[in-house]
Amino acid sequence: MPEEVLFKSESDQSREETAAYLRRVADKLEQGDGITLKSGSDSVTMEPPARPTFEVKAEREGPTDGPGELSIEFELEWDENGADGDSGSSQLEIE
Repeated sequence: MPEEVLFKSESDQSREETAAYLRRVADKLEQGDGITLKSGSDSVTMEPPARPTFEVKAEREGPTDGPGELSIEFELEWDENGADGDSGSSQLEIE
């Protein structure tokens, strides 16, 4: 299935700025509100269902014999038809 990017933003931020942004997203999720992403003149509003699929990935990209790029990715997924997500394999824990 082809992927269509509806919105993309990438910027260097402090850990504190990133945490504040993630808290605002968490607050919107907890309140059941839509999440509006804005950057310049671009914006998109998404309406996650009550039970989206939550995916977390820790990745390393780059050559096997040298330094690469590390990332932690958080993703919410759901069907456009409004169906809630699958219950994943096991409970995620962050320590």
